[in-house]
Amino acid sequence: MKKWFSLMLASMMVFALAACSGANESGGSGDTTTWKLAHLGNEDHVWHKTAEKFAELVAEKTDGKLEIKIFPNEQLGGETEVLNSIEAGTVDMTISGETMQNWAPEAALMAVPYAFQGQDHMKKVVEGEIGGEIESAITEKVGVTPLYYHMRAPRNLTSNKPIETPEDLNGFKMRVPNVPLFMDAWKEAGARPQVMDFSEVFTALQQNVIDGQENPVDLIHSAGFNEVQKYVNKTEHVYSWIYVVVGNKQFEALDEETQNAVKEAAEEAQAYGQELFEKETTEYEKALQDEGMEFVEVDKEAFADAMKPAVEKSLSEEQLELYEKILESAE
Repeated sequence: MKKWFSLMLASMMVFALAACSGANESGGSGDTTTWKLAHLGNEDHVWHKTAEKFAELVAEKTDGKLEIKIFPNEQLGGETEVLNSIEAGTVDMTISGETMQNWAPEAALMAVPYAFQGQDHMKKVVEGEIGGEIESAITEKVGVTPLYYHMRAPRNLTSNKPIETPEDLNGFKMRVPNVPLFMDAWKEAGARPQVMDFSEVFTALQQNVIDGQENPVDLIHSAGFNEVQKYVNKTEHVYSWIYVVVGNKQFEALDEETQNAVKEAAEEAQAYGQELFEKETTEYEKALQDEGMEFVEVDKEAFADAMKPAVEKSLSEEQLELYEKILESAE
């Protein structure tokens, strides 16, 4: 009986020590602070590869004081769920974009049809005063600090007939994601949009339930849409970016030296990610052409004009002000 009691006592002490050690590691009061970074991309995605590079740089620059563990493929939940988990303190970092408009309406401007005239214009906005305004709103209202950002390839429309002007959209049934603004903009342009889960799109195209869909080239390629669609119509209707963010509380819990090391690592990861993005976007376009898809030049000005009334109608006064600033910044 005594022997059994001693074993029980020893086991309890081991568990207690393990618990203390865990608390030190995740809470930051020990030698190592661990941050969990959860995102929806897969292991081959540019976001994940860049996150791995960032984690490596952070470990190096903080001499192992800060460790970042990465959880891809929505392992810890979807985007909104993870943002809530950051607030609760069970996750520390994520990769998020216009979804944050649920907290900060300014974040909606990260993906508005025809707000940007191309990647250079978008970069100018993100890294300038307007981008600073959006970042401040995210920090204040979402409770997370943007560390670096990823550009996203523009969204293009795929179809089995060339679509060069809004007139070609007459009766065109297409899938859009669950973004009310996208639904309104395409309807205004003359199409018949419907919301559908991304996982259902291939079959819907195959069975002619819909005539087309819109997405960046990386997703068009990874979903195998080349097997069921002939054309990529270069509408380039949405240029957008996405932030890699950390909870304000988690960031503020670091000493100044470690915060500076994180910012430095973020800057280097940003450059690394941009290089990967440019290389991969070109490769995806070539792969789609090699797989038989044809890229069609479209009258972008006509599409922009057709969608503008829906965009202006759907934005609040505050959002509209930012939208006007973005349009003006292109001049």
